[in-house]
Amino acid sequence: MAKNTDSKEAEENAPSVLIDRKIAELGDWRGETLARIRALIRKADPEVTEEVKWRGVPVWEHVGIICTGETYKTAVKTTFAKGASLEDPAGLFNSSLEGNTRRAIDFHEGDEIDEEALVALIRAAVALNVAGKAGKKRTGNKAG
Repeated sequence: MAKNTDSKEAEENAPSVLIDRKIAELGDWRGETLARIRALIRKADPEVTEEVKWRGVPVWEHVGIICTGETYKTAVKTTFAKGASLEDPAGLFNSSLEGNTRRAIDFHEGDEIDEEALVALIRAAVALNVAGKAGKKRTGNKAG
C-alpha cells in the first residue's frame, strides 16, 4: 500500500504537474503568458524536459538549462541560461542585458509574443547546449 501512496505522491509532485498547478494558481494574464511560453518551448523542442527549481520556478532543459519561467507582479520573465551567446535578430531580449551569460525577456500584460522569433531563439538555445556537450565529448581529458 505504501508503494501506491509513494507513486501517487511522486505523480502529484512531477514537474509538469507542478507547472500546471502554478499556471492555474496565477489565474490571470501571467498564467496565460506562462502557459503560452511553455507551449512554444514544447513546440520548439519536443524533447524538452521540465523541472521545477529555486522555490517553484519552471525550468526547461535539453542537455542543460534552456530557460526559466519566473513570474512577478508585473512581468513573466523568461531567462535564457546562455542567452548572451545567442543571436537575437528579432531583438526579443529586453532584460538582464548587462551580464556575460544570461539574457531575459520580460513579458508584460498586453504584450504580443513574437512566436516565430521565440521558437527560433529556443531552438538556437537547444542547439547551443547540444553543441557544447558534443564539444566536451570530443575534447575529452587530454593531458597537455
